[in-house]
Amino acid sequence: MSYEVVVRVKEVRGRCAAGYSEGDSFSIIGFCVEGRVCIHALSSMLTLLSPFLKGIKAELLGIGSGDLGYVQCPDPGPPYTCGGTVIFELERKLKNF
Repeated sequence: MSYEVVVRVKEVRGRCAAGYSEGDSFSIIGFCVEGRVCIHALSSMLTLLSPFLKGIKAELLGIGSGDLGYVQCPDPGPPYTCGGTVIFELERKLKNF
């Protein structure tokens, strides 16, 4: 079985330095990223993506339930940085190759 993880911007708190807006998305298929991705955002989810792509449920990873998980960008926002933090929804979908 192969999975795709669609990563969607669920919420932006402050101003995203990478320019993400609510509803923006990118996909992870196997070892490849499709779409525009911020390396800081990717860093927040890297350790979770491999097991999630292999079928481990979100609740076992401590990020949600079933095929939906949530992670947060590490940018703390004001008064510490000029950016802001972004909440991402990770939706795992069965991928037919």
